[in-house]
Amino acid sequence: MKKYILLLALGLTACDKNLDMTPQGAPTTGNFWKTSSDALAGVNSVYELYSDDDMYGRGFFWLVNASDDIGTKPRDNAERIKNFQVTGDESDTRNIWAKHYIVMKRANDVLRNVPKITMDETLKNRYLGEAYFNHAIMHLELAYHYGDSRAGIPIQDRDNPENIYVTRQKSVADNYAYIAADLLKAAELLPNFSTFATADYGRAHKTAAWAYLARTYLYAKDYANAEKYADMVIASGQHALLDNFEDVFKTANNWSKEYIWSVTSSATDTRFGCIFPGVCLDDKGWGLYNGWGNFYPTKELYDSYQAGDKRREATILKTGDKFMYFGQERTYNTGTFVVSSSNRTGYQFRKYMEPYGYTNPIGTYINPNGDKPSTSLNVPLLRYADVILMKAEAKLMQSKNADAELNMIRKRAGLSNLTNATLADLKRERRNELAGEWTDRHFDLVRWGDAQATYAQPLHHADGRVIYASRIFNPAIHNVWPIPPMEIQNSKGTLTQNQGW
Repeated sequence: MKKYILLLALGLTACDKNLDMTPQGAPTTGNFWKTSSDALAGVNSVYELYSDDDMYGRGFFWLVNASDDIGTKPRDNAERIKNFQVTGDESDTRNIWAKHYIVMKRANDVLRNVPKITMDETLKNRYLGEAYFNHAIMHLELAYHYGDSRAGIPIQDRDNPENIYVTRQKSVADNYAYIAADLLKAAELLPNFSTFATADYGRAHKTAAWAYLARTYLYAKDYANAEKYADMVIASGQHALLDNFEDVFKTANNWSKEYIWSVTSSATDTRFGCIFPGVCLDDKGWGLYNGWGNFYPTKELYDSYQAGDKRREATILKTGDKFMYFGQERTYNTGTFVVSSSNRTGYQFRKYMEPYGYTNPIGTYINPNGDKPSTSLNVPLLRYADVILMKAEAKLMQSKNADAELNMIRKRAGLSNLTNATLADLKRERRNELAGEWTDRHFDLVRWGDAQATYAQPLHHADGRVIYASRIFNPAIHNVWPIPPMEIQNSKGTLTQNQGW
């Protein structure tokens, strides 16, 4: 599975119109969906877009850019997103909706056709579990970005792929219920990751389904179930925190006990892999590699860490810090390694730098194709520490004590134990543990009701100057993002825009 994109035998097509829910991806002709090999090819097609730059290369991280943790290379779309002045037609983000629905369409093709195939039942169940899981992940990501209590997002007709003009759900709660049902089915059908042969690493597994159930219920404010499924992951014995925080972000630990779900990457094959590490590398990579320099940590993020927190130096490079780059120790923002003129904040995310540290890393740890700057490092989408923090949050929201969970996280960070920890403690730990990751700091602020007050404060460069002035965030509008107008135009009136956009 480490090279799942190479296994596609499906004649992938370009995005179609009509909500991009028209049949595409896995073929449905009479000569397909007959054999176990067809089933495998159909399932593999579900994973293909994970490597797409509009998905986890940058994709929704452009919207995370709205948060107080991120400063972005100056460019028009990024500035509009930062200031909530978008239409949904921005080139950086307008294709995300369509591509998520393509993955869901392919998952539905599997769910509709694989049960009819005569094949090994254990393998069939796993394939169906993978389809339920991946459909749920795509569905969840769209639901919370574009849906709220006033309107959810369309749910594809799983049984009839020709029924493409589907209206929005009345509330995002309906989407969360559908997502949870899919994840429950996935968890029932999927094996544990520990049973996989190496060739199957990167496929959906049981505890990943439970972990996403915890996230779904947390977003739905069903805190009892969020706690339940986070605890099931913890009690499974399948996972553990690594002893050293910085080790989480090393290629050798792509499949460690802390792994739950990641974008599988490759340094050597330009056809798949996550470019996010290269996107975060300083612009032009100091002349040694084609860093893109899109996303940088802010002074507000750096200053949020408590004294002695080991995670800060493992997460962020500041002026004067030593780091390994192309086999030599370098000094950040000094001499030859001064930051680029497009570096918005004077800092850089260190979490994704390990592949660049080796002598002659090109072709072994980093992609020879600088226009596809993937590395050997898998990019986490949900890891075990997040599960522990979700359980802590769910307990606090039920007025329960969460000291045990928060102190598990703090102990690794080199911090003292908390007693009677508060929600404010949870918010800080979540921010500091998961900074620069795909856990969506912006939506955390939205769902906590903190976004308006947070964004009213300016953001700063490492040297103290203001890089973003106070911003206006109206929760009645900005808690969700605008649906791409082209999807509304192609929907024959079945899809409406979010209020205020």
